[in-house]
Formats: sequence, structure tokens, C-alpha cells
Amino acid sequence: MKDPHDNQVTAPPGGVASANAPESEVPGPGRSSKHRPDRIGHLLFWPVAVGGLALDLWSKNAVFAFLKTRPDYSYSVIDGLLRLVLAENEGAAFGMAAGKQPVLIAVAVVAMFVILGLFLFGGTNQRLTQLAMGLFAAGITGNLYDRVFNDGCVRDFIDVYYRSWHWYTFNVADALLCTAVGLLLVSSFMPQRPLQTRDPQRK
Repeated sequence: MKDPHDNQVTAPPGGVASANAPESEVPGPGRSSKHRPDRIGHLLFWPVAVGGLALDLWSKNAVFAFLKTRPDYSYSVIDGLLRLVLAENEGAAFGMAAGKQPVLIAVAVVAMFVILGLFLFGGTNQRLTQLAMGLFAAGITGNLYDRVFNDGCVRDFIDVYYRSWHWYTFNVADALLCTAVGLLLVSSFMPQRPLQTRDPQRK
């Protein structure tokens, strides 16, 4: 006859859970981190965020240095459509809130913390969303760098135009932000993968 005590594991003074404890009470490797990004999520977010920031700052420095050597401070890339120009923006997108640097810096800092919080603790496992967050982080920090270290002005240099019509001059950081918005729109129509947690090991 089987002893009913055979399935019990005596807990040592360290407090190890017994074999008969409910699964919800047994700590598992994935339980404390099930709402945090996995390795692939980190490999998407951080390289995109750091690489995008580096590309934005490099492009601003390189293009501005190049255009300062041009007689008219501009360079035509595609005649009648695209050119590089020297421009500095004291406001946000489309020239909004011009001259309100403390407000713009504060908004950018808050937005950066929001993005980091959503990525680290938001529980999203959609790859496009994680990629979009990396692009958001790169774009926000790229323009924030200019506001802090370039007398409050963001360096813009991409001029898209047709005849006398010109779109608002922008930079790589702005392009990253717009791409991030597009990716979020696409990801909103895609199903969310269920969060996976590993079962605790049984002996």
C-alpha cells in the first residue's frame, strides 16, 4: 500500500515550496517577467533606438558642414523635387509652439519616459510595435539633443517641394517618428501573440 506521505517534499529552513503546492503559488522562471519584453524585443528596440539616434546626429552634422561650403547653402538632390537646405526650427512639428523651449524639452523628456515605460512594462509582444517604439525613442532623443545643445533649435535640412510648393523642412529624426506612427497603425490591425510563460520544473 502506497504511503500518502511519499508525494510530499519536506521544506528545508530556506523555505522551498512543496511538491503539493498549487501551481499558482510555485514561482516559475517566466512569472515575474511575463509582461516584459523578451530577448528579441530588446534586440529590436535598443539597436534601432541607438542606431537611429546616431544616424540622425551624424546626418545633421555632416549635411550642415557640407552645406556651409555651398555658395547658396543648398544642394539639389532631385531637381524640382528634393534638395538639402540649412534650416533651424525653434518649434515642434510644423512650426508649432515656436520659442517655447522649456515646454518642448519637458514634453520630449516625458514622452521618452512614456516610451521606455511602455516598452519595458507595457506587456506588448508585437514585433512591429517594439520596432516602432525604438524608432520613437530615436526620433525623440535626436531632436531633444538639438533643443538642449543647439540653443533650442532643431536642425532641419530635407526640403521636399514641387514648383513653388514646399513641404515643411524636416530631418532624419522626424522621418523616424513618422515611420513609427505608420508602423503602429499597421500593427494595430495585426493580432497580438499570446504571452508565453514557462511552467515550473517538476520532479
